Amino acid sequence: MIKIDSRFRTEWFANAGEARRDVLAGIVVALALIPEAIGFSIISGVDPRVGLYASVAIAIIISLLGGRPAMISAATAAVAVVVTPLVHRHGVQYLFAATILMGIIQIIAGLLRLNLLMQFVSRSVITGFVNALAILIFMAQLPQLLGVSWHAYAMVACGLAIIYLLPRLTKAVPSPLVAIIVLAVASIALGIPVRTVGDMGKLPEGLPSLAFPHVPLTLETLQIILPYALTMAAVGLLESMMTAQIVDDMTDSESDKRRECMGQGGANIAAALVGGMGGCAMIGQSVINVSSGGRKRLSTFVAGAFLLFLLAVLGPIVGRIPMPALVAVMIMVSIGTFSWNSIPNVRRHPPTSSIVMVVTVAVVVVTHDLARGVLAGVLLSGIFFAGKVQRMFRVERSEGAGGVLYQVSGEIFFASVDRFTKAFRGGEAQPVTIDVSAAHFWDISGVGALDKIVARLRREGSLVEVIGYNRASADLIDRFATHDKTGFELGVAPH
Repeated sequence: MIKIDSRFRTEWFANAGEARRDVLAGIVVALALIPEAIGFSIISGVDPRVGLYASVAIAIIISLLGGRPAMISAATAAVAVVVTPLVHRHGVQYLFAATILMGIIQIIAGLLRLNLLMQFVSRSVITGFVNALAILIFMAQLPQLLGVSWHAYAMVACGLAIIYLLPRLTKAVPSPLVAIIVLAVASIALGIPVRTVGDMGKLPEGLPSLAFPHVPLTLETLQIILPYALTMAAVGLLESMMTAQIVDDMTDSESDKRRECMGQGGANIAAALVGGMGGCAMIGQSVINVSSGGRKRLSTFVAGAFLLFLLAVLGPIVGRIPMPALVAVMIMVSIGTFSWNSIPNVRRHPPTSSIVMVVTVAVVVVTHDLARGVLAGVLLSGIFFAGKVQRMFRVERSEGAGGVLYQVSGEIFFASVDRFTKAFRGGEAQPVTIDVSAAHFWDISGVGALDKIVARLRREGSLVEVIGYNRASADLIDRFATHDKTGFELGVAPH
């Protein structure tokens, strides 16, 4: 009981001061979620309430089930882009069904510990992901800055001034929240002609209701939604795991990414059951939350709960919030998200790391697809790593009274076998000893290369002996080699 209470307090609120900061941060996030959710609904071709109800459900459920306190999850563009063809061809009910299946797949992914795949994402890819997302966040604000009156630019400038200058006077209240309130009051009181949240789309009225998707429970339905659900689940988990790592770095704390996988699944199932679309973690809103003082699960819960309150009770007032106020907040997020140190580091870091980072940014910005950018970065990192490791071996040849000795050291695997094979001369007329005591054979490609070398030397008349296998290499050799055995399989100690 003491452990449960201690963990509850640690994850939700440690004291009244932290609770106040989390509540205020959650309110800021809730306000910032509204235009985003409406925009993502428009991208998907569905009613605005689909994105808004999804954001409510996902934020509340993930605050209870997720593995990363203070991270914000809601309806996202990454998932919205994926489901657009499904909605156009089959309708919104199939979207709900695909979202439920998406959640089930994510829960299974958590049970299978697929979150461990994040270990293969390099720091360069994460930096590229962050920078690309910052650029996309800024680009998403451009429609609100083009073809508008000077009033909009003036309000954005005032909003940014409040956001950056107010913390110098006091940090008692998050400056983005103050900016939104001040600009909203000024806009309404003075009748300033700028776009408002209500111009983005009609806000829903009342509370969402539970309902199972109205689709036939047949194999045909599964065939329709499965490809979309798999893509949604993969994109959602990828963005959530990346965002969790970024929030880990920002807060200097660790998260339970396996629990986050399953929490994302549960949140998406809940979203579909209240008529919402799928979603995942949002780095922009997460940065807003952390920058505004949010550190606990309470901030995420308040974001979802206050968004529901806004929609159900204060809908008409929320609809009058000026878009320039929210644009100012998102510009602040874009500036705060971008890793400015990465620019001078392009010259200081190893060329391969810089190339990976730049390619990740370029692919994301060009395609507007975070998953493709991360995949490109991971593949490029793997290629550079394999190229580096393939050179991490050495073959030294020496001659003595007993014949020729080849001393092999380093890693022998699929990427290094070509250079490994070419390191051995042909036409050795005397006995040949190959000492691999300082080498390790990682795969059947390495075994095949050694087999090929031994066979060639023996065909040319040389007496060949291989000595010094370690246990792991010996096991591979005994199982897959044709021309040489180690003696391990016979219970005989190696040379």
